Amino acid sequence: MSHFSWPIDGSIVGLYLLATMVAGLSVRKYVGKVEHFLVAGREMDVYLGIASLAATEFGIVTCMYTAELGYNHGFAGATAGLLEAAAMFLVGYTGFCIKPLRDSGVITIAELFEKRFGPRIRWWSGLVIVLGGLLNMGIFLRMGGEFLVLVCGFDIRYLEIAMSVMLAAVAIYTILGGMLSVLVTDFLQFVVMSAGLLAVTFLTLKHVSWNTLVSTVEQHYGAGGFNPFLNSKLGWSNVAFNGLVNTAAVLTWQTTIARVLSAKDTQTGRRVYTATSFFFVCRFVIPGIWGIAALATLSPEIRASTTSAQAMPLFLSMTVPVGLMGLLIAAMLAADMSTDSSYMLTWGGVIYNDLLAPFRKTHWSERRGLLWNRAIVAAIGIFLLVYGLWYPLSGDIWTYLTVTGTIYLSSMSTLLIACCYWKRANSWGAAGAILTGAIFPVAYLVLEKLDPTKDFALWIGPNISGIAAYVCAGLAMVIGSLLKPKTFESSTTGSFHGS
Repeated sequence: MSHFSWPIDGSIVGLYLLATMVAGLSVRKYVGKVEHFLVAGREMDVYLGIASLAATEFGIVTCMYTAELGYNHGFAGATAGLLEAAAMFLVGYTGFCIKPLRDSGVITIAELFEKRFGPRIRWWSGLVIVLGGLLNMGIFLRMGGEFLVLVCGFDIRYLEIAMSVMLAAVAIYTILGGMLSVLVTDFLQFVVMSAGLLAVTFLTLKHVSWNTLVSTVEQHYGAGGFNPFLNSKLGWSNVAFNGLVNTAAVLTWQTTIARVLSAKDTQTGRRVYTATSFFFVCRFVIPGIWGIAALATLSPEIRASTTSAQAMPLFLSMTVPVGLMGLLIAAMLAADMSTDSSYMLTWGGVIYNDLLAPFRKTHWSERRGLLWNRAIVAAIGIFLLVYGLWYPLSGDIWTYLTVTGTIYLSSMSTLLIACCYWKRANSWGAAGAILTGAIFPVAYLVLEKLDPTKDFALWIGPNISGIAAYVCAGLAMVIGSLLKPKTFESSTTGSFHGS
């Protein structure tokens, strides 16, 4: 039974939502240019960047899938977080790819590719980025709504209402204030989110001791609950695939890269990466502990009647007391709103900056550009609401996110590395990488939904198909570039090598 109290917890949540809306709308008057809307005028400092990146990359869906990984795999479920933290620290410390990317002054990754590979590659890159990004984000609203309904003890019939209200609140300040609103609200959301996560984690460890968590993992998963290589459901292929996914995400995931591109200089962007890297361990470990606690405390009857994604919210609904429940819901709303706003703005920016570029034959005024950007963000919100209502998610959440993310991560990471560091890379190789990188994850998503091919898709598995996408995208870049006769493609060719 949930401990949510409307007079107490509802007031806490209401005050937080009011403060967020006021903060988000207060900066709309400073948005006079498209650059202000998309990259905050490139004035982001280190501390705001750290708070914004941390808040953006922790939403309710993050809490759901990391808790599910803990519930299903024990402490070994946090492997992806360790890999992502290591990749982010190394990239920030060395400046690998992100230094030449920020130095180029572009707004999106695809814009950089035009300077090296031509306008067609820019357009196709933008299309793949938007396709992978929107499919990836498509389940965010449903997962967020499901979490709130389960934790608060609401009737499941209110799921769609909860989803719609969340989306509407985020869309209003994002449409009006753009990246400026996102950065300001992210800072507030980071503070609330951190307080809520720490408080609930201390309560969880008080309710379920650390020794109980360890013994529960050992009882259910043995050595595989601590070592992913010994886990029958993870193994080397899962670790390898997650290593590729997380490294590619650090380099090219547009919502992450947006913080580098919004930074006031390259050094600031690199410092944001190195300083935020450890947070990516926390974002997997903390909800993972909640998931293991659910495994330790929920009765066999409850576990049998719920999905693995629902276990953690049910545990919290029965454990978190009145008052702290309001802080938890405010923290989760903070996490979700920061993620949704940044994602909507990011994919909208790619659509405007890259997909609509060929249709802007003449220079658009700042007013017209802002109008189009706001309309695109609104359209994305409608798509997310519709997609979130009808798409049937099969399998665990993290697998879906890594597979859909690979649609563009595999090819865009290949293009970025080649663009920055390989002089022979050209448009043939880029086109081949985009095509082959998207084929494998799209084929897997389709095959697992069709009855005649479902067993075949399960036999191949998301890990092997994902690894194939990265390997083949790299091979396509090399082979395609070597096959094309040498031509002088652009006056800027070579300007990014080792910058």
